[in-house]
Amino acid sequence: MRKLLKWIATLIGVLVLAALVAFGLAWVKTDRAMARTYTVNDLPLTLPTDAAALAHGGHLFVTRGCADCHGKDGAGRLVFDAGPVIKLVAPNITRGGVTKGLTVDQIAAAIRHGVKPDGRPMVFMPTTDFHEMSDADTAALIAHLQSLPASANDPGKLQIRPLGILMYAMGKFPLLPAEDVDHSPRSRLAPPAGATAAYGQYLAHGCTGCHGNDLAGQHVPGTPPSFKDAQNLTPAGIGTWKEADFRRALREGKRPDGSDIDPFMPWQAFSTMSDEEISALWAYLQTLPPVASKKS
Repeated sequence: MRKLLKWIATLIGVLVLAALVAFGLAWVKTDRAMARTYTVNDLPLTLPTDAAALAHGGHLFVTRGCADCHGKDGAGRLVFDAGPVIKLVAPNITRGGVTKGLTVDQIAAAIRHGVKPDGRPMVFMPTTDFHEMSDADTAALIAHLQSLPASANDPGKLQIRPLGILMYAMGKFPLLPAEDVDHSPRSRLAPPAGATAAYGQYLAHGCTGCHGNDLAGQHVPGTPPSFKDAQNLTPAGIGTWKEADFRRALREGKRPDGSDIDPFMPWQAFSTMSDEEISALWAYLQTLPPVASKKS
């Protein structure tokens, strides 16, 4: 019996040591990745001052999900707490928060590149949703941000927890989206606005963070296991939906059978999209190859 207990104790000791070594290596990898610097040399942006552009910037703030994370006033909030993975806090992005003192181009680099003014990567900023946003749209969005009342609100600090560090080291957690976008300097143009698949593809960049790059659905990165997977938006997932069903889903948060869409889906933000934008998204979704839904 003593030998058995000794063997069990030794095994537990080895397992604990292995876990500590694994976490140590993961921590070092994460620390190095977060210390890496990126260079952003996009062409300088000029902020618009006309009422139409400012209104468009406010429209983008809502429909691109900025308000959903940072709050309608941009003052930041707790988005969710995923236990041992991450405590996701969206910062105060008003002139009284993290954007205070930043230049227009530094804010643009944060939005489209996920890069801080010192060149280091931002944590969990959904840059992949924004990296192809046009220069004009980015400038309009920043103009809206700078028009928001300055707030002194401190929503708290984002926390990367042990399991999140391990998942990142294993390539299972997109902690630093700056690693996955093209940082080459270039101008960005949006297709002409209209109910076209081309314009819908441009708008759909804002859907990839939750629904995946192929829009075939996935478990939204970083969310607790209890959260439902994002819907498969390809024809294989939408099935017999019609454009009217899709429009109702975005306008009312209802499926074709009248049941409620999961409340984590920010349909309230998309409900403010124009009819033209919703038709464009629908037109683009119809061009996607059918992809089987991923299992979480």
